[in-house]
Amino acid sequence: MLPGSIQITGEALSCAEVKDICDSLKENSVRLLSVRGCQLSDRDFGRVCRGVAESHSLAQLNLNLGVVSTIGRTKHLADALKANRSIQTLFLHGSPLLDAGLVTLNGALSTHPSLVSLDLGDCMLGDEAIRIICGMLPPDGAKSGLKELTLSANPAISSQGWARLAIAVAHSSQLRVLNLDYNPLGDHIAGMLAVSVASSRTLEVLDLEGTGLTNQSAQIFLDMVENYPTSLRALVLAENDISPELQQQISDLLSEGEEEEEKDGEARGSSVTPREKPSWVPHSNSSSSQMVLMTSGLGESFLAETEM
Repeated sequence: MLPGSIQITGEALSCAEVKDICDSLKENSVRLLSVRGCQLSDRDFGRVCRGVAESHSLAQLNLNLGVVSTIGRTKHLADALKANRSIQTLFLHGSPLLDAGLVTLNGALSTHPSLVSLDLGDCMLGDEAIRIICGMLPPDGAKSGLKELTLSANPAISSQGWARLAIAVAHSSQLRVLNLDYNPLGDHIAGMLAVSVASSRTLEVLDLEGTGLTNQSAQIFLDMVENYPTSLRALVLAENDISPELQQQISDLLSEGEEEEEKDGEARGSSVTPREKPSWVPHSNSSSSQMVLMTSGLGESFLAETEM
């Protein structure tokens, strides 16, 4: 376990353990709190949320795998996020939020001053949730917005919802990483996303693993990276009906573009600042732990390891 972190997975938390967590939060000695898949009473969940509200040090909160299991808990979390000012990354993967849950969280999420990374994968979201999420992807730098967004495995989102998201992504001034893996997107929606990627000045990573794509989609992405300037550096197309050759061609072109940009930066000297590398590692569906690099608003970096 890294210093400044509390990581517990799949355990039934006792009152004493919850008290220790709350005390650590209030003492501002925790930067990463992960209780993914843990069982605790509603009363204890409320206590943890009050600790989150009071913490000034907490930067990463992992409540994956059903910890936020009721609308009552969602309300407790919303209240905590309204008071908290420090959280940068919030994991809610595998929480049965539904659209109603995101409506409850909307005020806290959309106005949080530090939140830049949000995982809402497998949260049973629909089109109303997408409308709310688009509001967290502002088209200019007038207000802060998400830099990493995960919406994996939310099959209830319709084509209209994905089209709305594609428009928001195209105009977002800050989004760098978008994980849409294991949604039934198909070639039509992938085509919309290709236009978004071509229009975006910031998107660097797009994960479309297992989204029902074919060579038709891959050819569109190939034409895009071959003929148009783009910020894209990584496109994940595994687990689709796409030939390995096409996937390799796209990967090679993206790699060439990155190498050319780096050489340009070196040739121009210190007057040109190279584009910042992605600060967030796209999530993986494997069971292994994931390294997440986070950067605070003060430019301070720390490396946190947490299981998804």
